[in-house]
Amino acid sequence: MPNGPVFLERQTYRMRRLMDAVRLLPLLGAALWMVPLMWPLPEAEGGGIAMSTALQYLFGVWLMLVVMRLILWRKTRVQDAPGLDTAE
Repeated sequence: MPNGPVFLERQTYRMRRLMDAVRLLPLLGAALWMVPLMWPLPEAEGGGIAMSTALQYLFGVWLMLVVMRLILWRKTRVQDAPGLDTAE
């Protein structure tokens, strides 16, 4: 057991959490793409959801995933700082 509290540098901690978000993004996308499978069919008694609405939803999810990936990519880029050694 350590004598004092475990200290994680703030930048390192944030970078790790951002990379966790990048890794979970495909799972989120797959879960959101499966939502239309739970919608009732248009031929069902209650009416249901039209195919055009389902396709708009899928396109919206795809667009949201692209935008989220772009944002996460920009935040996780390694900046060329004088003290960083990126040759590893």
